[in-house]
Amino acid sequence: MMMMMQASDRFNINSQLEHLQAKYVGTGHADLNRFEWAVNIQRDSYASYIGHYPMLAYFALAENESIGRERYNFMQVRSSFNFLLFICSLI
Repeated sequence: MMMMMQASDRFNINSQLEHLQAKYVGTGHADLNRFEWAVNIQRDSYASYIGHYPMLAYFALAENESIGRERYNFMQVRSSFNFLLFICSLI
């Protein structure tokens, strides 16, 4: 049986979404464009790779690099994402 959504249900869902977006940075907001969303996802992924040692070790092994070098490379990429977001905010 199909339930019809009422206006109050839609308002409740939207208010819950707005609450999550205010509480957690990674959930985005209404004015977030596609590029900023993609940069946030990539930046969060690299931060996760740096923070989880087994994943970092996997990447180091796959690229035949030391773990420290891999961590350094990931941190360099993350800093370039921050620079890109800064430039986009000026436009």
